[in-house]
Amino acid sequence: MKLIYKKERIYVKPAFTGFILLLAILFGGCVKLDEEVYSEVLEETFTATEADVTALIASGYTPLRYIMGWQGLFDIQEEPGDIIITPTRPNGWDDGGTYKRMHFHTWDNEQWQCRNTWLTCYEAINNVNRVMSQIQSGSLPIEEEQSVKVLAELRALRALWYSILCDTHGNVPLVIAYNDELPKQSSRADIYKFIIDELTDTDVIENLTEVVDQTTYGRITKWAAYQLLARMYLNAEVYSGTAEWEKCILACNKVIACEKYDLESNYKDIFKVDNEDSDEIVFAVPYDNKNGTGWNAHMKQLLPAHRDVFNMTAQPWGGSSANPQFINSYDPQDKRFDATWLHGDQLNATNGSVVMTLVNKMPSIYDCEFEEGYRVCKYEIEAGCKSNMSNDLPYFRYADVLLMKAECLLRTGKSDEAAVLVSEVRTRDFDDINDAKVTGAELLGNTTIQYGTLAEDGTIDSPGDQSAVLYGRFLDELGWEFAAEFRRRTDMIRFGVYQTKSWYNHEPQGAHTILFPIGLEELNTNSNLVQNPGYTGG
Repeated sequence: MKLIYKKERIYVKPAFTGFILLLAILFGGCVKLDEEVYSEVLEETFTATEADVTALIASGYTPLRYIMGWQGLFDIQEEPGDIIITPTRPNGWDDGGTYKRMHFHTWDNEQWQCRNTWLTCYEAINNVNRVMSQIQSGSLPIEEEQSVKVLAELRALRALWYSILCDTHGNVPLVIAYNDELPKQSSRADIYKFIIDELTDTDVIENLTEVVDQTTYGRITKWAAYQLLARMYLNAEVYSGTAEWEKCILACNKVIACEKYDLESNYKDIFKVDNEDSDEIVFAVPYDNKNGTGWNAHMKQLLPAHRDVFNMTAQPWGGSSANPQFINSYDPQDKRFDATWLHGDQLNATNGSVVMTLVNKMPSIYDCEFEEGYRVCKYEIEAGCKSNMSNDLPYFRYADVLLMKAECLLRTGKSDEAAVLVSEVRTRDFDDINDAKVTGAELLGNTTIQYGTLAEDGTIDSPGDQSAVLYGRFLDELGWEFAAEFRRRTDMIRFGVYQTKSWYNHEPQGAHTILFPIGLEELNTNSNLVQNPGYTGG
């Protein structure tokens, strides 16, 4: 078996029969072997090659494809935020109220989006722990030098999975062994500490590869680990109660100093179908519409009529669209707007006729027409697109490194230095360089988003909390740069907006909503679990 890196780099494919024996040794499966061919190959004499081990560790990576799948991490990070909303449409989309609960922050312990993230994370963690156990026990015989590197990668990958859980559920079991013991629950602060300890352990960080090419694409390198570390430090005050701005800057500087990444000159190139050669992507989740499926978020974001606009072979479902309050915050000269959102006349790809005109209004989450609300187009839709896309997902990109450093500079009194970095990122997005420049004073200012619930005519119905957002203009910049990149919820929480402001039809429900509830089924099957504060059960 081997890992495929061209377009589908992280799916496992039978490549040589010798590895079938390895699977039989590791998993005890019933594999009929030809004695004449394999009588000389014994468990005690078998040594796994690098390709064999790479194929096995893929089991820790492939679950990441759930991110852009049905009610995956994209939904759990974007639906509760102030950018993307899924209202009821003429073809449905009430779905038992699931999207309204996400928008209103009234989810319960049976909400599938929350459970899907929990279950997927622990599936991957279990896979990682299994391979680590096999290496450490000797049942997967590999050379010692290779073992050190593989274990470092697996520990960093496991830390990435725990970073998702730390952000979404907080107080979760810390499972680091492959056994049948009923796991005990750890606090959010302890999960945060575990991730930091793993990523700063010299056995991990110093043994991760520094190579950046197709052989390491879709895998955790030293630089991806440093970016993950920076993300954790950036949110440290939320996760642990103690801010770590300076440490975040140091981690960002590691990625900057390696000089292996750069900003793409064209924003859209980061998200095109064939984006595996992008200089901006630090860590990607590879997808392929045949061999690495899972990306169907576009089916929810595009209209049925977009089948003719993009010559698609599958008809989209037409659910989610953009909150007009966020759309109205864009600078008219910002090219990221056109690169992110479909708006206005939608033209038939064959004859140029108008098939629908999208408008920037959404009267109510309970009743919107198909044409109401702008649609996500950030990720290139290729001609003939099916219900699964082949774009690789930028999980970490270099612009985030620069903006994380900028945010930390801003929060530590160095607003002018922060402005230099923000302006650097914005340069590609404006035809006039002067429009791209921002000042430290501007970044210290309030948000430009007009918060408050909306009436059906689009005016503010109930303003709610109208206090200034500290560094709100910087939060806006994060929104314009990273819209529809499965992170808005996390950013809003860090700036104190998520749990205090009103937008569209949403009103704040309390600070407890910064964490999702632990699933009822998980509570019923593990007596060691206690429900997160503010939720029932456990």
